[in-house]
Amino acid sequence: MEREEILRVIEKHLAKSVPGITAGIDPEKKFTDFGANSLDIVEIVSGTMRELKIKIPRTELSDIHNISGLIDKFEAFAPKSA
Repeated sequence: MEREEILRVIEKHLAKSVPGITAGIDPEKKFTDFGANSLDIVEIVSGTMRELKIKIPRTELSDIHNISGLIDKFEAFAPKSA
């Protein structure tokens, strides 16, 4: 799974949760930089997991500091293609 694909899905869920967000977000920024609160972040992450069909344990999410870090986690937990 490509980073760009994961970022597009995160962008989509971020735009759903936080008004005024457009495509082309900077992955080095935190969700809070876009005005997302803790409940928004939970919605964004869970919606992205559902859409990508990737399950990440909650304990793995505690050390994420920005959107790029979340993309790294999705890449790490994505099913490996044969």
